[in-house]
Amino acid sequence: MDLELSGRVAVVTGASKGIGLAITRTLAREGVHVLATSRTRTPELEGVPHVPADLMDPDAPAAIVDAAVDAFGGLDILVNNAGGPPPGDHLPHDGFLHRTDAHWRDMFEFNLFSAVRACRAALPVMLERGAGAIVNVASGNGRQPSVFNLDYSAAKAAMISLTKALAEEFGPQGVRVNGVLPGPVLTPWWTDAGGAGDILAAKVGTDRDSLLTSVAPEIMGLTTGRLADAQEIADAVVFLASPRSASTSGAALAVDSGFVKAA
Repeated sequence: MDLELSGRVAVVTGASKGIGLAITRTLAREGVHVLATSRTRTPELEGVPHVPADLMDPDAPAAIVDAAVDAFGGLDILVNNAGGPPPGDHLPHDGFLHRTDAHWRDMFEFNLFSAVRACRAALPVMLERGAGAIVNVASGNGRQPSVFNLDYSAAKAAMISLTKALAEEFGPQGVRVNGVLPGPVLTPWWTDAGGAGDILAAKVGTDRDSLLTSVAPEIMGLTTGRLADAQEIADAVVFLASPRSASTSGAALAVDSGFVKAA
């Protein structure tokens, strides 16, 4: 299927690994001029224009959008993919009573306000061009909160609400805004030493490999019996960014292995 994306300009946040890297590579294969951004440039991004940025800095999103406009003359697609534990934090954590105001502020800064600021910077550029697509990567936890990730779940619920409100406001002006809601995905967040796989494995008394292949799918009730692959999330994101989804606006598309059961 030709997604009709060739020649368009995209910004992808959190692009250095996992879902963000898969999105960046998929857009590039479709002929998109991609500006990738992350705190550090990884070898996997070789050949892709990259802006190093810390999205905990309130000025970073606008600087990233400006860089895309300077490099490519405009912006057609914004993918707010960056999220998860803020720098120095980890997920899953130990529950509500162990989280301070500072933890909550950092979680919302990284998982919500960075996207708010990126949208605020990108929308005027898209409105001037008369069209655009924003895809916000939220989470199944935004619909099905976890006691181990309460602040993260709340931030992602707010991201879903933001997505729907922006779609309603800017859809009539040619800018579509949609969301993708991953469940657990086999990315470095889960697989790296000390990551979510190791943390959860210690909580349930197993090893990381067993947790990823059998224990986590069972305890999380994954209908497919496995964690998703990052490419499966990327495919959904890129489709929503493309003109082939021209009548899709304000959607929150679950790509979550059957994690969320409620409609």
